[in-house]
Amino acid sequence: MREKVEFISNGNTLAGLLERPSDHIKAVALFAHCFTCTKDIAAASRISRALVKEGYAVLRFDFTGLGNSDGDFANSNFSSNLDDLYAAADYLRHHFHAQQILIGHSLGGAAVLAAANQIEEVSAVVTIGAPANAQHVVHNFSAHIDQINQTGEAQVQLGLRTFHIKKQFLDDLAAHKTQKNTVNKKALLVMHSPIDDVVSIEQAEAIYTDAKHPKSFISLDNADHLLSKANDAEYAATAISGWVSKYVSHHLAPETQPVANGELVVSEQDHKFTLTVSSDSHTWLADEPTSVGGKNFGPDPYEHLLAALGTCTVMTMRMYANYKKLPVKDIKVTLRHQKSHHQDCDNCDNNDSFAEHISRDIELEGELTSEQKQKLLSIADKCPVHKTLHNEIRVTTELKNTN
Repeated sequence: MREKVEFISNGNTLAGLLERPSDHIKAVALFAHCFTCTKDIAAASRISRALVKEGYAVLRFDFTGLGNSDGDFANSNFSSNLDDLYAAADYLRHHFHAQQILIGHSLGGAAVLAAANQIEEVSAVVTIGAPANAQHVVHNFSAHIDQINQTGEAQVQLGLRTFHIKKQFLDDLAAHKTQKNTVNKKALLVMHSPIDDVVSIEQAEAIYTDAKHPKSFISLDNADHLLSKANDAEYAATAISGWVSKYVSHHLAPETQPVANGELVVSEQDHKFTLTVSSDSHTWLADEPTSVGGKNFGPDPYEHLLAALGTCTVMTMRMYANYKKLPVKDIKVTLRHQKSHHQDCDNCDNNDSFAEHISRDIELEGELTSEQKQKLLSIADKCPVHKTLHNEIRVTTELKNTN
């Protein structure tokens, strides 16, 4: 299954391709391509397809200014590459399943090393032909360094294409030069070819030496830097699949049946607390914190309840503010749920009787009069979810025949 996706990074719309098996998904991988490449380079597409055959879902995307993604490559840099990775991870986290695996090819490998510690759900990191430090990429246009430093920019021929490189790109790489990209509490697989003439095998040695266990190295014998031969890319994917199975939790559920509009389906993942929640167009996880025995893969039930009220509140207030052309720059709602014993009730002798209390704090940013603020506050109480919670709610339950 292949799905084109889009997400925002630093105001730019980035293009991605999410590929997944048609049945059970073992885990999700996020793939970062090489310098000036795209998500559709042969190595990326072949490795992704091979991993899908092994039961893994893979999201690959174009970095800012490359491929089908918006933005100007000349204004991008290694820092913006990291921002793009975080945005892609956030997309998976909220629209599919959080990634447990990061795979980076060449400069993309340096990027996943730098980003891994900031993406909490990741448990396994794979580099393919990667430099130990992002500044290594400068050797691709070393003949233009003086011109870039003197004039602030240069047109550089990289492969069959010409790219505009600005001094800010060099400055950003220099800022990352001294950073140690050592992953913490995550497994690392370093893959490299001994005959790589773009990024030497010594770079892989440096990555491996600096890494902490668990770490592994696999030689991509006779492969070129771009893994242009199909069998080299497929070998890499097979090796990744076998290695990574030891370090990921196979908690993802099989693909659910289509969900009708207006319905929500909740199904089990691990027969404990981790659940898959599916609507007609979205899938996400629900869980409990690790402190009570869950895996914290998603919000708990009461967080979902607060999210329903909070999002509905903001949407309703924003619709009203836009319709009335009120100068509301931003709306923020903070919610809390508490249980307290009834102070006044018909069955006060019942110690199990509780009052449910949701507090909702609303912050409005903008040049608003007191009257406008009060009107918006009253509009908050008119949001549909708020009305539902204040109405008499009847929940009917039936046992569905699954035979």
